[in-house]
Amino acid sequence: MLILTEETRAALEGGHLAHLATLNSDGSPQVTIVWVGLDGDDIVSGHLARRKKLRNVARDPRVTLSMETGGTASNGLAEYLVIDGLARVTEGGAPELLQRLAHTYLGSDVRFPPMSDPPDGFVLRITPVTVGGEGPWAGGS
Repeated sequence: MLILTEETRAALEGGHLAHLATLNSDGSPQVTIVWVGLDGDDIVSGHLARRKKLRNVARDPRVTLSMETGGTASNGLAEYLVIDGLARVTEGGAPELLQRLAHTYLGSDVRFPPMSDPPDGFVLRITPVTVGGEGPWAGGS
């Protein structure tokens, strides 16, 4: 099991939008933007409906997550993080996770999802396999 470094954890919890790539049934990539956080060593994102990315993961758990971190590496390049992992979908818990992530992404006084009685939804859990990109985590796989 890959252990995430302190710097990687900070990047993942820093409120940066992440690009999640899953595989369509024909093998082509499907990319979407997600909010992410951590639950232990799992990267998590909340989803109110079973959309294409979740159907893709149910069929093929291989995913890649990438994000810009807002930092600058010692070589002057913009820092970015790329994580390859194995994902699984669990039922329920999406509204609570989305509310927690909304405090990071939108502000501490935001109520999200902005509806009464949201569906239980799904939580996507990614177990990291490799970590790369440009920054202190480079070469950490």
